Amino acid sequence: MIQSYTARYTSIPSGYLGQLIDWPEVMTEGRTLEECRDLLRDALNEMVLAYRKLDKEIPRGNALLEQVAVELEHVGEAA
Repeated sequence: MIQSYTARYTSIPSGYLGQLIDWPEVMTEGRTLEECRDLLRDALNEMVLAYRKLDKEIPRGNALLEQVAVELEHVGEAA
């Protein structure tokens, strides 16, 4: 069975931080975005193996992410 997970990548001083939204314990860092993606896939595979070995339930994926826009100049100003 194929399960999809949603990843978030954040730019950090040393490169990129990658973390799964649906499974926050799965995270890694890489110098480039592509390296971070590869390392996150490896981390996910290792976590799946560890959970299976420990007979723990593997979190479900398929999170829905949505961007929400806000105009910052007017946030918090009295009307």
